[in-house]
Amino acid sequence: MGARHGDRQFGKVILPLGILLSLVLGLGLAAFHLTSGAGGLTVRRSADISADYVAIASVPAAPPAPAFGPGASTGSYAEDCGRNENGLHRNADNVVISPGVVGGAHHVHDYVGNLSTTAVSTDATLAAAGTTCTDGDRSTFYWPVLRRTDRPGTDTSSVGGGVHHNVGEILTPAAVQVEFLGNPVSEVVPMPRFLRLLTGDPVAATDGGTNARAEWGCAGFPGRVTGRYPLCPSGSSLTRTLDFPSCWDGRSTDSPDHRAHVVFPAANGVCPHDTFPVPQLRVVLSYDLPPGVPFALDSFPEQLHDPITEHALFVDVMTDRQMAAVVACVNRGRQR
Repeated sequence: MGARHGDRQFGKVILPLGILLSLVLGLGLAAFHLTSGAGGLTVRRSADISADYVAIASVPAAPPAPAFGPGASTGSYAEDCGRNENGLHRNADNVVISPGVVGGAHHVHDYVGNLSTTAVSTDATLAAAGTTCTDGDRSTFYWPVLRRTDRPGTDTSSVGGGVHHNVGEILTPAAVQVEFLGNPVSEVVPMPRFLRLLTGDPVAATDGGTNARAEWGCAGFPGRVTGRYPLCPSGSSLTRTLDFPSCWDGRSTDSPDHRAHVVFPAANGVCPHDTFPVPQLRVVLSYDLPPGVPFALDSFPEQLHDPITEHALFVDVMTDRQMAAVVACVNRGRQR
């Protein structure tokens, strides 16, 4: 998602984007070139990286969401699953894309929900595990960590960390919002238990970005989302909005590409023929970062921390009863 460069207002002071970029790059320029030694920080590319950043005030607002039709499911179901505030559930695994391959993600994932998720998890182990979700939902939600690149991390010699050129201090989100939404034109049906969902594209920097879904933003700038790293003014949190697909084929809990069994609706909310709308999962991550602090997303080494590689995954481990409660809430227009 491109966005033009421009000026940005901090209260009554207007700083040109070039100055903002110099603040970011000046604080962490060493962090944006491959270096060696303890705490040496790796980054995106050795050439100009300014194209990765954009002042949020210069990002145009996205088109409004489609209006609800007469048969819409207008409710929402929110869950409190914490924010992995103790940092105890992180690994370089991906049980959806690389099941059984320890360290197969080559970057670090942050988890909320299910407490046991690793590369070797099975449906049975997930169903038997504990959870951080206060409503008892054992589903697993995970995404690549964000790092502050002007500070050394603690995993410079670890798989997924420094071994794979992901270095810097891992940032804990200030907030994690998990909610299930309805469909603007129809009611939704239950997700099957153990459904796998993927949003975004972890290899978007090298595969053309067809499946990219990066939605970076800043609190206080509604509707302004970008595929680049946004520069947020003081007092505005950096946000990552992770919208998952919600049109299910009615048969499968996974597919070879982890996408074909659940796809995104059209812009008007209508699901493709022979698919069924399920509750649409949205996760919003917020980070409190001072202006000018350099940061980067964990990625596969060849993706060079490109912000367009933003992605997240979900495994539904709700019981039938729990999922029925979500569907009822959404279809009846209630907010939980």
